[in-house]
Amino acid sequence: MASWWAGLQRWRDRRTLDRRPIPDALWALTLARFPFLSLPDPNEASRLRDLSTLFLARKEFHGAHGLEVTDDMAVAIAAQACLPILNLGLEHYDGFLGIVVHAGEVVARREVMDEDGVVHHYDEELVGEAMEGGPLMLSWQDVADAGETAELGYNVVVHEFAHVLDMNDGQSDGIPPLPNRAMHDRWSQVFSAEYEAFRADVDRGVDTLLDPYAAHGPDEFFAVACEVFFVSPDDLRRNHPDIHELLVQYFRQDPASRSGRRRR
Repeated sequence: MASWWAGLQRWRDRRTLDRRPIPDALWALTLARFPFLSLPDPNEASRLRDLSTLFLARKEFHGAHGLEVTDDMAVAIAAQACLPILNLGLEHYDGFLGIVVHAGEVVARREVMDEDGVVHHYDEELVGEAMEGGPLMLSWQDVADAGETAELGYNVVVHEFAHVLDMNDGQSDGIPPLPNRAMHDRWSQVFSAEYEAFRADVDRGVDTLLDPYAAHGPDEFFAVACEVFFVSPDDLRRNHPDIHELLVQYFRQDPASRSGRRRR
């Protein structure tokens, strides 16, 4: 039964790629707006476009408060979301269906119970949010600005989809599902040490490459590191070589090597 289903999915994917490809002009516009999506290797570039096409076919986009999600908006989100799973596969995003797009940031009402059992209410400004099972929320303004904010290591799409990958094992702990015990142990050792050192730097007021928001927890540290890994990779390799090595092994790609080829 499993092989039958896999064969059917391959047939559906091929049909989608043949009948509903992303138009050339729209794809070229997307790459021009977000230069970090321009992959020098033709095979990788083709795979990113195919994955983006299939992503669009499998996910449902909803505009909040009357916002119309146009084709160029959907493709911009799809391409940035598919960059991390370029060599992992679209099935890593099977756990959710819906993507809700807001025009800008959202103010969410939160509540938290302290150790004495007292419930506190507060407002939180959000530009994105990923929940297990979805839907996933994004601020279009932040998505649209990704080409300009890349040099700051900021990318809300990569951030939120990194959370999706992190939650694929049912936990949001900064450790995505890994293929073997040795890699898991290596990740736990390196990641924990890097996270604690980063928190100490933030507490001391040190100017850090990673956004201080990453000190909120291991899950945020992972998501923020992924942002920098994909949109400002040379900086991550230079400042956090051990984290860079972990992410190269996990994502099975090295954006820093691509940026080096572009400069020559």
